[in-house]
Formats: sequence, C-alpha cells, structure tokens
Amino acid sequence: MAIILSVANQKGGVGKTTTSVNLSAALRSIKKRVLLIDIDPQGNATMGCGIDKYNLENSVCELLLDECSISAATVHAPNVEVDVLPSNTNLIAAEVQLLNREDSEYKLKAAISKITNQYDYIVIDCPPSLNMLTINAFTASSGIIIPMQCEYYALEGLSALMQTIEKIQSTTNPNLEITGLIRTMFDNRNNLSNEVSIQLLKYFSHKVFKTIIPRNVKLAEAPSFGQAAINYARASKGAISYISLASEVLRKTQ
Repeated sequence: MAIILSVANQKGGVGKTTTSVNLSAALRSIKKRVLLIDIDPQGNATMGCGIDKYNLENSVCELLLDECSISAATVHAPNVEVDVLPSNTNLIAAEVQLLNREDSEYKLKAAISKITNQYDYIVIDCPPSLNMLTINAFTASSGIIIPMQCEYYALEGLSALMQTIEKIQSTTNPNLEITGLIRTMFDNRNNLSNEVSIQLLKYFSHKVFKTIIPRNVKLAEAPSFGQAAINYARASKGAISYISLASEVLRKTQ
C-alpha cells in the first residue's frame, strides 16, 4: 500500500516543485516504486521531469473529470525514472467544473485508490494556494511535507497552512498528519535564515527534518534539462541533500 505525501505551502517560490521532483527521484534511487502527481495547473513538475505539458493526450485534468482512467493518464518519465501523472493549464477549467460536482473533494482519492498497490510512495505537488485541487490532494494524503524558505514571512505563511490542515482534518481527512518541514534554499551565511531556522526548531522541533536543502546551482539548472538533480548532477550538494531527505522520509513513514 502506497504512502501518499503532499508537498505543499500556500506561499509560492519556496522550492515546492523542486522538492516534489527531487524527493521522488531520490526515493526511486533507493529502489522505491514512485508515482509523482502534478496537481498544479502550472505544470512545472511535469516539465521538470522532461514531459511536454503542451502535448498530453490525458492528464490529471481528464482524470478528475472522469474522462479517463488513472493508468491512461500516467506516463513514465525516463529522465527521472518515476511515473508521472502530468498537468497543464487545462486543470484550471477542471477545478471550476469540480466545484459543481458531488463529492468533488474525493476525486483524486478515489482515483489513487485503484493503484495504491502498484507504488511504495505517491508524491503530490500541490498548487501554492488553497483551492479544490489542494483540498483533493490533502484529502487523498496520509502526510504533508512543507518546504520552507527561512525568510521574514515564512512563519506567517506556515500559520495559515496549519489552519488549512486543521480544517481538512476536521472535514475530509481526519488521518492527515504533517510528515515534516524541510528548510529549502538555505544560506547559512544569512543571519535572517539562521534566525528563522532557530524559530522553526524552537516551535516545531519534532517536525523539522534534519536535512537542509542549500541554495545550489545544479538544483536550479536541472529542470531546464527535464531532470532531477540526482540524474543531472548526482555529486552536487543539492542532489546529496535530497537523498538525505529521502532517507529521513523513509524513517518517518515506514
């Protein structure tokens, strides 16, 4: 039975998609069967895995609208060596239609339930906002990984996300838990980064991953080649940090 993890933060630009793609690839590198679901209409995780979001026969959009099966929408990304349920801007229209459908919050969960025995981990890259797509992801997940850039507004954004998680726990998914917070794009030469990191450890010590994702050129370059850092530059600090994160995720979820 697959462990289903949403990677989410209501604040954009914190390394959410980078974490989704690179964590998926790192889990695959340690022999886990992985499905990456891109439920963000921007389709960045799709492109980051080397899949052309502009030329999809089926996607998560058609899946949520009951126009295809999950197997028909899933493609294999050879550059990253994981299966991907891709996305593109068509998903915006799907979200609007879902608002008028019964039990729309459970669409993704129902689709995933048909293939959970085929994977060890299912990683969901969420949009940077609370909408029907995010609610679908949280309803389907057992845990949430929260990427956080250690900057001025980080803790405020975290507070808003916690409120969202509590709402989901009280409505569609009482078993939802926070798997962990991961500090991303970290520069230990920056005093503010260090101060925010200290605050995170003070208030969420049991939830903060020990692994820290540094600012790294190879992490930034890899998506333009449709690859994860582990495939593009395995010896880079970015790739090594995500392998470390994958090991922590294994320990927390097994």
